[in-house]
Amino acid sequence: MRAVITVVGKDTVGILAKVSAICAEHQVNIVEVTQSILQEMFCMIMMADLTRCNTSLSALSGELEDFERNMAYDYVPGVEDFLRDLRRAGIRTAVVTSSNDDKMQNVYRAHPDFKSYFDRILTAEFFSRSKPEPDCYLLGAEVFGLPVTRCVVFEDSFNGLKAGRAAGMKVVGLSTTNAPEQIQDLCDRVIPDFRGFDVEKLLEMLA
Repeated sequence: MRAVITVVGKDTVGILAKVSAICAEHQVNIVEVTQSILQEMFCMIMMADLTRCNTSLSALSGELEDFERNMAYDYVPGVEDFLRDLRRAGIRTAVVTSSNDDKMQNVYRAHPDFKSYFDRILTAEFFSRSKPEPDCYLLGAEVFGLPVTRCVVFEDSFNGLKAGRAAGMKVVGLSTTNAPEQIQDLCDRVIPDFRGFDVEKLLEMLA
């Protein structure tokens, strides 16, 4: 009983109102209802609520999957040229994402050339703690055999920026999702996109 309440017990007042309504409907004085019957009512009501909740979550999950499947996944302007320049300079790159491999399949379908730009793609299956924990970026440094001081993180989300900082790496914040003033304290440099950012500027950050 306690475990069920923990899951769906955020609306105690609402649940009590439902119990009172049931008692009123059957002309039962709620004060005279025995503890065992009251617990049974709670279980019935909570399980009904949980069933509706699961149905709603299932529908929402399906809609989200459809949305992700049909997204355009446009590249950030300038990123393809930047990645090619990194490849020519012999600088290794990795995608470090909290998305799982199933979700990344949507990206691969939208951009068949995506994998060719990176040496490694580390998805959620590779680490147990997600951003803002630093685990994913620490793993990225580990697979390349590099100290964190020789790694640069490019991120647009608050949790991603925090994860890069927590990993002890240099962090470039992309103001593609949040305004520059919102992320400037979480990174070493803010850029609107990759146009105008090149290998030389990257190496300057590591000097």
